Amino acid sequence: MADEQEIYQVICDRLRNNSYKLTPQRQTILRTFMDNAARHLSAEDVYSLVKHEYPDMGLATVYRTLDLLAELGILQKNDFGDGCSRYEFSRKNEHHHHHLICLNCGEVSEFDDDLLESLEAVIFKRNHFKVVDHDLKFLGYCQKCQSTLE
Repeated sequence: MADEQEIYQVICDRLRNNSYKLTPQRQTILRTFMDNAARHLSAEDVYSLVKHEYPDMGLATVYRTLDLLAELGILQKNDFGDGCSRYEFSRKNEHHHHHLICLNCGEVSEFDDDLLESLEAVIFKRNHFKVVDHDLKFLGYCQKCQSTLE
């Protein structure tokens, strides 16, 4: 991923080009994602991380901001089947990654190898269908939970 200053400038430009301002609340939420880049944060996660800095910021503001940032393509909204949307920075120009979801503790981690490229080529060859995106989730048990299940 590009350095933080470059990311910040891209975000500012995207907001400005869509007639939005980078308010202090939006700055705080974006900084939270930069500081927690390895995590897939829900609105509640973000709220609990920012409420000490902005005690007046409500959960509704967090939800609206996350929806706006996802709509603008700054964040990617993920549904991992647990009834809770989680967000991460969009990676449109980077290699696609997949998610490993622990069925016991709910931890989400990333798997960066894209093993589906050859399958996409086969799909195109056999069905004349050009795949432009895919979403793959692996459900199972993380290393920590495997030891507690035995």
